[in-house]
Amino acid sequence: MTSKENKVKIYLPLVFAVVMIAGIFLGYWLTPRNIFPDGFNPIKKTRADKVNDVINYVTFEYVDSVNRDKLLEDAIGGVLKHLDPHSQYITAEEFSDLNDPLVGNFKGIGVEFRIIDDTVTVIWCIEGGPSEKAGLRPGDRIVTVDDSSFAGRGITNQEVMRTLKGPGGSKVKIEVYRRGSPVLISFTLQRDVIPTSGIDAYFLPAKGTGYMKLSRFAANTYDEFTAAIDYLLSAGTRNLILDLRGNTGGYLQSAIKIADEFLKKDLMIVYTEGFNRPRTEYHASSRGRCEDIALAVLIDGHSASASEIIAGAIQDNDRGIIIGRRSYGKGLVQEQIDFSDGSALRLTVARYFTPTGRCIQKPYSSMEDDGFDNYHNEYYLRYMNGELENADSVPIIDSLKYITPEGKIVYGGGGIMPDIFIPAESDPGLAYYNRLLENDLFLKFVFDYENSYLSALHYSSAGDFLDGFRVNKEMMDTFIQYCERKGVIYNSAGFEFAEEKIYILLGAYFARIKFGDAGFFPMYLNSDKIYLRALKYFSEYSDHET
Repeated sequence: MTSKENKVKIYLPLVFAVVMIAGIFLGYWLTPRNIFPDGFNPIKKTRADKVNDVINYVTFEYVDSVNRDKLLEDAIGGVLKHLDPHSQYITAEEFSDLNDPLVGNFKGIGVEFRIIDDTVTVIWCIEGGPSEKAGLRPGDRIVTVDDSSFAGRGITNQEVMRTLKGPGGSKVKIEVYRRGSPVLISFTLQRDVIPTSGIDAYFLPAKGTGYMKLSRFAANTYDEFTAAIDYLLSAGTRNLILDLRGNTGGYLQSAIKIADEFLKKDLMIVYTEGFNRPRTEYHASSRGRCEDIALAVLIDGHSASASEIIAGAIQDNDRGIIIGRRSYGKGLVQEQIDFSDGSALRLTVARYFTPTGRCIQKPYSSMEDDGFDNYHNEYYLRYMNGELENADSVPIIDSLKYITPEGKIVYGGGGIMPDIFIPAESDPGLAYYNRLLENDLFLKFVFDYENSYLSALHYSSAGDFLDGFRVNKEMMDTFIQYCERKGVIYNSAGFEFAEEKIYILLGAYFARIKFGDAGFFPMYLNSDKIYLRALKYFSEYSDHET
């Protein structure tokens, strides 16, 4: 053997060892740091390897074919079911459905829709979006998409969104049925970036009083809020109704920034803390534009998370009045980890606490005991135990009593209890009105009869419409006859009991197809007891102040 051959024999194992060690360390340093807690060493063998070992063993040795990806997702689900109801694994297919509302935009054709009689019906075209530019109208029914039938087959909202969304610049062909047209109308739409708004409406319902409805706390909601509040303040707003009903939350930072606008410098907004997260406090700055206006916050059983942070900060700092019904009770903070395959994990990392120190998270138990199902269906239990109609039926945990700086008693452990409780309407006299709602007859009538009332709908702005449009008796008689043809027989006592509501809601839907939410809410809210109580509160407040 030559000297050269001896050197090769000696150095080859050494080179191989160096390469292996370098590969291990390179893999470690390329590992995303936000996935692993401090001190975790991916090189070290851990019990987590058991999961991979089992999945590999099943994948390669099981008697039948198995889906490895499905096994992995089931394993993740098995971990999460031992945690809490809000830690969540999101598949790649579900990701955009859940994430787009928080990002502030998505790529699609720009329509709001509702499935009516198993057909996708356009409710509103987003201003400046592809659908509006192409000439789609509210009431158009989407019959085909890319030459495939899209109606009458049990279609779901998720299927509609996934079909109509797509990469920016991509095209989709749709055919719509439009009342009065003898043939289907074809559109080829190029998908574009569609902004989503966290604010549904804002306006002045009375002199000196502004109203704003927030539907979510997305990445762009604070910017929208500042634009809306600037308008309301410039129009003379001294009192504000902040409507958080139905707002299930969103980004913590958006809620903190909005709460900051109402609180004086250094007042606590919220603090968070978890086993692996130290206590972090958030205090108001000196930038608040709304520190001196009177405030009423509206909440209900669907106001959750970020909505409850704002309601809790206002209530615990004695800053304003909370009106409505008990909020949802979500006091947990999630962080999201995105994976390379398009899936993600939202993990609960901390609890949040209101300024008095209360955690408003409602109780939950393990999924193994059907606890998560009971947790998410708890609103039904509220209905059954009578708390939606009577504040005395709301469960109170005396051990979780807290006191605000001005001496108000508040409770943790189950949502935010309003200062002024407004019971849900449950009178049997509403049965006829509720049947009209359940069958979507207000919306169907407006779409079917819009052309008949075009002369009455010629208004240039939502404000002009609200000032000038009224549902007259002839229109109402036509509506009643229409409802009977659709199977809801006229009930004179039921109509008389809910007459004002029926007139208001029918007018509100006409406003919606002409001007969207900006037309709908100012009219619809005139039959809303929680909103009307807030207006009354400010009227009484003003009298007291003067």
